[in-house]
Amino acid sequence: MTAALNANPLMNNAIGNESEKLAAFAANLTYDDIPQSVVNRTIDLFVDWVGSTLSGKGHKAISILEDFSNAMGPSTGPSEILTNRQMTSPLFAALINGAASHISEQDDVHNGSVFHPGAVVFPAALAAAQQTGASGTQFICACVAGYEVGIRIGEFLGRSHYKVFHTTGTAGTFAAAAAAGQIYGLEARTMLNAFGSAGTQSAGLWEFLRDASDSKQLHTGKSAAEGLMAAWIASKGFTGAKKILEGSQGIAAGMSNDADPAKLLDNLGKRWCVLETSFKFHASCRHTHPAADALLQVVTQHDLSPIDIAHVTAHVHQGAIDVLGPVTNPTSVHQAKFSMPATLGLIATHRKAGLNQFASVLDDQIALSFLDRVTMELDKEIDNVYPKQWIGKVTVTTKDQHSHSGRVDEPKGDPGNTLNRDELEVKAQALALSSNAVNANELDALMKRLWQINHNDKIQRLLG
Repeated sequence: MTAALNANPLMNNAIGNESEKLAAFAANLTYDDIPQSVVNRTIDLFVDWVGSTLSGKGHKAISILEDFSNAMGPSTGPSEILTNRQMTSPLFAALINGAASHISEQDDVHNGSVFHPGAVVFPAALAAAQQTGASGTQFICACVAGYEVGIRIGEFLGRSHYKVFHTTGTAGTFAAAAAAGQIYGLEARTMLNAFGSAGTQSAGLWEFLRDASDSKQLHTGKSAAEGLMAAWIASKGFTGAKKILEGSQGIAAGMSNDADPAKLLDNLGKRWCVLETSFKFHASCRHTHPAADALLQVVTQHDLSPIDIAHVTAHVHQGAIDVLGPVTNPTSVHQAKFSMPATLGLIATHRKAGLNQFASVLDDQIALSFLDRVTMELDKEIDNVYPKQWIGKVTVTTKDQHSHSGRVDEPKGDPGNTLNRDELEVKAQALALSSNAVNANELDALMKRLWQINHNDKIQRLLG
């Protein structure tokens, strides 16, 4: 073993064939293997993802990627770009749909892996399914495979990885490869080759937060497209590293110092990570949600207005400080979504931090006044259970020197405090309509199709 692996004692426990076993699971999974509860939750997540994707229409970063597709990709093809309804190759459809679904900060998240699976799995699976004419059950099976693979790899890479690397961009490439590989019918050995090619392309750095750049959308778009590419070229005989996860020069050796190989195969086929995935309620970085819910609890319970509040302390885990800490003076709406003070300012001002509130946040002087009234403080209790659990705690000091505490053990959208299907449909509809991607009649028809996606004999266009 290299010094990199010896520096992490956990990797000494690797059995040496984790990549092989995980690839075999992804290749051999069948629809009949999947419990009905997992099928239902996957459909819920798909509906949620489509809403997020359509909300990306018209955003600068997505328009540029659409122009890139027009300049570099085919002008027609089997796969659908949801934001502009153009048909193109699976590669470019996965790229743009993956980017578009991650721009409104409303796509799903898995707590334990700190990973947004929907933004990479569904674009790759949909593009490949439309290309091949896969059935609805094949599509759902592929998406489950992608979730199970990506989430486990995110957990495996650990907290040290997330400090510098955007896990959705790194683990996401594997997740997309697993999903597309299922659609393409890869056998276990071929899926392992796809994983090898996926892993060597894994990338995504958090530095973009410091200057409000567009890289976050590139992470999901590229992960979805490169995972699909890895699966396709593997189907033609292109080989990849066989120990890309646990190898002495694999992804853990290069990108983590606390990687835990036991996470990769944890109750594989019995523990369904899909069921652990959360829906996002607020239109901001997930790290703001626990504190936002706790503050909402306080201002509602004590009927506080923004002018009543002198200071808010958000008690947080270290990951929140790492991701949100660099954003001290947001200069764009997207950057404001990574600002704890801006998000809590919206909660204090409007008792909501949704798309509409963030759309005008840079002109909302009352909400922005909280840039000087909110601080984050590391909380050992919260940090000790993160990322498995995301506890929200705030201390609110009022101008008359009263102190109020709020606590939420499961933020809105977590599996124990989830959104039901009516709430999910309302959310997806609001996201789709926010960008004028569809009209009301189209949206009604689309929702009916989405809820019945597993009954389709053949996956075709979602939007006519």
